[in-house]
Amino acid sequence: MNRCIRPLCKTAMGVLLAYAAATAGAAQAQSQESGAWKPGKGEFIVPAGPGGALDTSARMIAHLLQVKKLYPNLVVVNNPGGNMTIALNALDRHKGDGNYVATSVSSLMNQEILGKLNHKFADYTEIATLFDEYVAVVVRADSPYKNIHELIAKFKAAPDALNVGVATSIGNHIHVGIASPLKEAGVNISKMTVVPYKSSSESMTALQGGHLDVVAATTPNLVGLMQSGAIRVLAIGAPERLSAPFDTVPTWVEEGINVVPSSAQGVLGPKNMPKEQLEVWVQMLKTITATKEWKDFLAKNHWREHFLEPEQSREYRAQEYKNIHAVLTELGLVKQ
Repeated sequence: MNRCIRPLCKTAMGVLLAYAAATAGAAQAQSQESGAWKPGKGEFIVPAGPGGALDTSARMIAHLLQVKKLYPNLVVVNNPGGNMTIALNALDRHKGDGNYVATSVSSLMNQEILGKLNHKFADYTEIATLFDEYVAVVVRADSPYKNIHELIAKFKAAPDALNVGVATSIGNHIHVGIASPLKEAGVNISKMTVVPYKSSSESMTALQGGHLDVVAATTPNLVGLMQSGAIRVLAIGAPERLSAPFDTVPTWVEEGINVVPSSAQGVLGPKNMPKEQLEVWVQMLKTITATKEWKDFLAKNHWREHFLEPEQSREYRAQEYKNIHAVLTELGLVKQ
């Protein structure tokens, strides 16, 4: 018979609840002390639409975290628009919660410097820098410019004579990726005619159609057209030559212009992210970036591995900020 004297039942239940609460509290305190934070259901916020470089890398990170059983419930969420404001607004709704992270990308600093972003990049938690991507300078295969020095000579003589296509906005990392070495070469970059396109695929189409003379674009957008012989790549802003099909293309440094424009991708945490959550994220990213699948992914896109932990990332981004600010000021895009 399942009977209970009510006062005794109440007392027993109270003891059990108190014990459970105390046990849970002790477990939570122990977890916090040991830094043993475990990810729950989370989101990887991408400040761009599906299919591009930012989306592709975020999905690979999420995929590898799931394969390694490090973060089974991480979903990639695309939040494009608003000069990346929409993505950061989404991250701001989860301050101090490591289950919500976003793509860390150099263009966030560009938008901040340009005054188009009502957020400070430095207020967020740098988790890690993962890799560098490179901007190339491209002309049609039948272009009169056979090498970068011929193009530089034309820009010096008449900076506004050629139409230069970039994606996706004036003053972004791709614009800076062509402007910074040209500035070093003595070109008046503030007078250049730069035309923004919604995507690099659109700017490359405009180049082939004769609507543009030059395009600046990142390497994943160029492989097919280069292999087909439709375009000529004059220079790449990398520290050393890339693998085929770009192994025949000189770097700016090789051409005597000592500039390596930086454009790094990584993972950004929310504001006030606790130390124990940050440490878990760093370890997870170290694990997946050591895999063959990740290294093959970088090689396929002609990206260079560049893993930096939080403190190193902050120092690197601070230097990037100074360099970007200098070029955007020279372009006349920074409000005085």
